[in-house]
Amino acid sequence: MRVKPELDARREFHAGFRGNIRRVDIEDLLCDTALATHPLWVLRDSDVAAWRDAHPGALARWVAEHEFTAERHRALVLPSDQGGIGGVLWGVGKLVDWSGLNLWHTAGLVDRLPPGDYRLATDLPADAQRRAALGWLYGGLRADKPSNHTQRRARLRLPNGVDRESLIAEVRALQLARELINAPANDLGPAELGERVARLATDHGAQLACITGDALLAANYPLIHAVGKASPRAPRLLDLQWGDPNHPKVTLVGKGVCFDSGGLDIKSSAAMLLMKKDMAGAAVAIAVAQHLMQRRAPVRLRLLIPAVENAVGGAAYRPGDVLRSRRGLTVEVGNTDAEGRLVLADALTEADAGTPDLLLDFATLTGAARVALGPELPAMFGNDPALLAEAQAIGVALCDPVWPLPLWEAYDDDLSSRNADLANVAPNAFAGAIYGALFLRRFVTRAPHWLHFDIYGWNARERPGRPVGGEPQCVRLALELVRARFG
Repeated sequence: MRVKPELDARREFHAGFRGNIRRVDIEDLLCDTALATHPLWVLRDSDVAAWRDAHPGALARWVAEHEFTAERHRALVLPSDQGGIGGVLWGVGKLVDWSGLNLWHTAGLVDRLPPGDYRLATDLPADAQRRAALGWLYGGLRADKPSNHTQRRARLRLPNGVDRESLIAEVRALQLARELINAPANDLGPAELGERVARLATDHGAQLACITGDALLAANYPLIHAVGKASPRAPRLLDLQWGDPNHPKVTLVGKGVCFDSGGLDIKSSAAMLLMKKDMAGAAVAIAVAQHLMQRRAPVRLRLLIPAVENAVGGAAYRPGDVLRSRRGLTVEVGNTDAEGRLVLADALTEADAGTPDLLLDFATLTGAARVALGPELPAMFGNDPALLAEAQAIGVALCDPVWPLPLWEAYDDDLSSRNADLANVAPNAFAGAIYGALFLRRFVTRAPHWLHFDIYGWNARERPGRPVGGEPQCVRLALELVRARFG
């Protein structure tokens, strides 16, 4: 029996875009055997002398000859008496205590060790063991070219105190988000993003509604329709709901602009080059939703993804257009490249109408946030100071950082318009991230606890465990925030 074409495409997407990469199986990075595993010592610079004292003779001389001082990300392979691998020393630098160990300390391990099975030989606290294992797995999620498909890799035997199922579920969420962000736009448009959410709904018994094309106008999502109507790939709103209606309501909104040309205010070629990642907010929200459902979190989950392509064409919306939003506010378009806040406005209006106990939105919204904070520190805005402080503290603890910026009231008037209730951009080049957040705030009037994350979603430089490409910022932070608040 012939498989439907859309299922063929879905399988291709899951296996690797157009066959150029292979999806790394997380299980391939782990081993279960208790025999013949090589000891892996994770050492701070202050631990080296004690380690040498505990291993006198040939091993101590070997470490001295190689001038190993536990520099961060340096591996030293130790010889065995039989000429094989006797173990590995892995440096993590100048940590004061193991509470400072995070996933990035071990994220480069898999690619720097010889193939074989390893076990942690350092006596680490339980939470540090889990962070070390998380780094091992997440750092191993590089894309393999076909020529590397059969190469053996290093594998880790998880310490006894690490919950395998929970750890793998977390890494799978990160893997999903990274894959979605890295997908080329010709393989991942609004329809394909919808298929991915549909598979998620099927896997976890969730309800999914998808409003597509002109049906968005009938359902009163005019801003989502306006932004996406110029593309032959129809815009849509994905609305997934899962969980016990009596549980606390957690609503996630993700910007799903699958490619952003800038519209009629077209971007330069250099600025357009990375615009396949303009759906990173959707990728983060989808990853968070997957993990919450997989661990059966005691919440009533809702996931809203406005999925569009901001294209150039005869049907494109124009600078100067006045558009009506789902909330009823009219918006004058000052720039068609400020499209993310428009599609989010309709989605946030719908999310806010349900008065969720926690409302989180994720978006690659402004370049201004990157200018202010750089690519590795997402900006965060919200209407609850206690929630902002809690989220920032969680981000620091998990090494998934964010930085709060103010919803500065004095700037709100700069979004005024002579022709509409508000404009989508301010008349100056200052404080762009704040203006974007102030615009979104106009559409959040009921939810008492709302956070907006302005993320970059991309690694621009190669580092251990962080290849150039998609980076699912705020996934781990959001998961821990939900766990801390609702269990």
